[in-house]
Amino acid sequence: MKATRLAIPDVVLFEPKVFGDDRGFFFESFNHRQFEEAVGYPVKFVQDNHSRSVKGVLRGLHYQIQNPQGKLVRVVQGEVFDVAVDIRKNSPTFGKWVGEILSAENKRQLWVPEGFAHGFAVLSETAEFLYKTTDYYAPEFERCITWDDPIINIAWPNKQNPKLSNKDKLGKLLSDSEVFN
Repeated sequence: MKATRLAIPDVVLFEPKVFGDDRGFFFESFNHRQFEEAVGYPVKFVQDNHSRSVKGVLRGLHYQIQNPQGKLVRVVQGEVFDVAVDIRKNSPTFGKWVGEILSAENKRQLWVPEGFAHGFAVLSETAEFLYKTTDYYAPEFERCITWDDPIINIAWPNKQNPKLSNKDKLGKLLSDSEVFN
């Protein structure tokens, strides 16, 4: 599996080696040892999640201020534009973002470490999104930064009238949000 550190080096893009022929394909979607070697520290996953969304849906930017979750994300059907935003106040990349296209076709995965807000926009008719987390979902600690924060200024591919949940419609500006020290 190829691991590439992105412009924010704590975020890592994983690209598996795919073996395919006219019968189909095979690839190793997760190898704990290789994953930890790539990120450079021990990681323990405790929960797997699966979501399905339709074209135009934008989810995020989500994080948990306590019980923070690192997330290893991938798409098994469809295509999304996936984003990680550094919200660690003392980080040199605070308020910066990186984004990648994840799809069933390219089989890429993105490591979004603790201390980052996460979101994605669905580009295909539907998309099924899987992710492993390093801590359990804790709704009392969940926070949301607005997807269109002008300071973060994410270059979303479908910026016109995305389909948002009520929670995402109430997202705060980064400047008004609780962040990590």
